[in-house]
Amino acid sequence: MAEAVAEAIDDNSHLLVQAGTGTGKSLGYLVPALAQGERVVVATATLALQRQLVERDLPRTVDALHPLLRRRPEFAMLKGRSNYLCLHRLHEGVPQDDADEAGLFDPFEAAAPTSKLGKDLLRLRDWSDETETGDRDDLTPGVSDRAWSQVSVTSRECLGASKCAYGAECFAEAARERAKLAEVVVTNHALLAIDAIEGAPVLPSHEVLIVDEAHELVSRVTGVASGELTPGQVNRAVRRATKLVNEKAADALQTASETFERIMELALPGRLETIPEDLSYALMALRDAARTVISALGATRDASVQDEDAVRKQALGAVENIHQVAERIVEGSEFDVIWYERHDRFGASLRVAPLSVSGLLREKLFDDRSVILTSATLKIGGDFNGVAASLGLAPESPQDPEGGEESAPRWQSLDVGSPFDYAKQGILYVAKHLTQPGREGSRGDMLDELAELVEAAGGRTLGLFSSMRAAQAAAEELRGRLDMPILLQGEETLGELIRAFAADPRTCLFGTLSLWQGVDVPGPSCQLVVMDRVPFPRPDDPLMSARQKAVEEAGGNGFMAVAATHAALLMAQGAGRLVRASGDRGIVAVLDPRVERARYGSFLRKTMPDFWYTTDRNQVRRSLAAIDAAAKADGA
Repeated sequence: MAEAVAEAIDDNSHLLVQAGTGTGKSLGYLVPALAQGERVVVATATLALQRQLVERDLPRTVDALHPLLRRRPEFAMLKGRSNYLCLHRLHEGVPQDDADEAGLFDPFEAAAPTSKLGKDLLRLRDWSDETETGDRDDLTPGVSDRAWSQVSVTSRECLGASKCAYGAECFAEAARERAKLAEVVVTNHALLAIDAIEGAPVLPSHEVLIVDEAHELVSRVTGVASGELTPGQVNRAVRRATKLVNEKAADALQTASETFERIMELALPGRLETIPEDLSYALMALRDAARTVISALGATRDASVQDEDAVRKQALGAVENIHQVAERIVEGSEFDVIWYERHDRFGASLRVAPLSVSGLLREKLFDDRSVILTSATLKIGGDFNGVAASLGLAPESPQDPEGGEESAPRWQSLDVGSPFDYAKQGILYVAKHLTQPGREGSRGDMLDELAELVEAAGGRTLGLFSSMRAAQAAAEELRGRLDMPILLQGEETLGELIRAFAADPRTCLFGTLSLWQGVDVPGPSCQLVVMDRVPFPRPDDPLMSARQKAVEEAGGNGFMAVAATHAALLMAQGAGRLVRASGDRGIVAVLDPRVERARYGSFLRKTMPDFWYTTDRNQVRRSLAAIDAAAKADGA
């Protein structure tokens, strides 16, 4: 892997590398990246890997290479501005959202000192005098999102170092300065997307880009390139802006807001292939009123408003966002998908997202630097073509001079395998005798099968479910049947749940999406991984169904390109929770017969680790009992 990365950097070409858990892939790209002497940006999807790189892998690599390089490359971590404590917010207060008052209020005075919020805010005030970074993740233990929002700002709300009384001490600015001086900058996918796609120069210029956890990149870029409008969001913008502009401009925005809110009260979930006439008029009114307010905010000032720069900046950011999203939806690009969502707690929202980000990535990401993309799951269905196409790379084999598009960047691929002997360490079991899952309703035979498997395993089970409702139903059922702890996602913080799961081998942990990709528990606590069904996207998911339809209209197989690929990626990630160390043993059980019976079943199985495969339920129960007995004999 290191040789391939070095060659790609030297050739200024691009490389896709699949490297399984335990291969040391971070060292495989850090060593050649540091040795070549140019600035490198490493973008990851998770905080855990960012911290691992900065706190463990980079220091060790720098120390090991020092005798050869005769220098110690500097490295730094850079995150979005809202991840850093804002001293202006801390000392001057938070812009007030109350409709009767536009100014600043002190959250430390507003919150009762004995309340959870009050205690968190007092901790933050004390911590501000101790911290050198102001990075939220350096605060241990952490504080609630509500408390942190009182002392942080987004990039839209930031006054800018030159206008802020605390600019010289700003933690976010200090992080950016450290990044400018560093040879290696560790950041996240979202900040990379903002830098590359939105054209906002938040990262220093660099010659090499390494994208770790690259299977997440398309999803994160889609998130950055999406927009949303809700009545609550629009109302907050109105409250922030009305005291700062003339009455005519304020009234127009208020009227447009009320019209939009009335339409959203009747909104039904689903895609809008065409924009209804009443919604179109409401959005145009909202867009035009927002534009007028933006102009007014730049032309007028009220000296009576305390620290008006902060209030004005927050109001301007909120109104600019409304203007941009409303204008984008009104324009109705054929490359955008627009839909209504409705949430039980937050009500209706209007959303817009790109149909595909492959063109954006091709143009913005691969243009003027060498890009290395790596993950444990880049080969979907046995090859790299699906992932390559989603990234804007030609899906044909890069070795085929007749294949691909002439404008597509040149790339190579490499699968470095795994240090684990999956065929000896694990079994993939598909319960082909079960009924096929439907869209709704309980699956009694699936719950019976699950209970029998968990009992045979003696606990030690990570249950991966396709929905929170299914996870809750399974937890409730098994708590009534089995005498062992069943933990459920949402009942405690994820970190606490994983620690409790790892500490007691008899414990089971059930949950949904974040558990499919975010659990690293080697050893006897996780010897059975269960998937309740193939995790296809919901048929009524507007964005996924639109992407599937677009593939079909272009002559492709939309189901395989979108739905099956999405499911295969998640199943590969889920199956990867089982074997995390050379001594791990266990079973991945898929309680969905379609993985054996359906034509796409082999595609899904090819994406998962190369476990020994069976559909024999009795064999699996004997194997689980044997694994459990061996673990108990070892004292686990």
